[in-house]
Amino acid sequence: MPRPRSDIRPRVLEAARTQFLADGVEGASLRKIARAAHTSIGMIYYYFPTKDELFLAVVEEHYGKLLEDLATVLKPDAPFEKRIERLYQRAGNLSQAELDTFKLVIREALLSTDRLGALIERFKRGHLALLAQTVADGMAEGSIAPTRYPGVVIMSVMAVGLAPQLVRRIAGGSFPVPGVPDGQELPHELAHVLLHGVGTQRKPESS
Repeated sequence: MPRPRSDIRPRVLEAARTQFLADGVEGASLRKIARAAHTSIGMIYYYFPTKDELFLAVVEEHYGKLLEDLATVLKPDAPFEKRIERLYQRAGNLSQAELDTFKLVIREALLSTDRLGALIERFKRGHLALLAQTVADGMAEGSIAPTRYPGVVIMSVMAVGLAPQLVRRIAGGSFPVPGVPDGQELPHELAHVLLHGVGTQRKPESS
């Protein structure tokens, strides 16, 4: 029985993701993608006129779903620190497909300035916009000093918690350094460090 035409696009995306991960966007063969998707090169061009459009569609397939989750964990129903903790928890629970997409994004961003530019534009409308709004909320509630640059705070949010959680996820769930808590305690600790630092509160010396 012939496959319905509406089944072609998701099959192409799945086949393209596999080929892109194996050979990179430039090295991937559209002929192989078409064969794996049980369709023709002409049908690939019908849905995706260029390889870059196909690449961006592959990214969007899982990034769009991830954005929906991020919008939920960052919704303004809790204090800033709690929202960041939920963000870090979600980052530590990336699915294998989301993790593969992340690896693909990093590799192609390093190899192609055109793809990097397209990804940046997409991310500015995606998770970066969500983080910017969350940081603005944190400043409004007094959790972040008003003298801080919002962009620097966003970078700090990513560096302090998102990067370690991604490394932990890539490493298979365990962080490759000693003395790291597991489970829910790690995103809680990371969010606390982001807001309160790692130093001790010293009492002023008496004169």
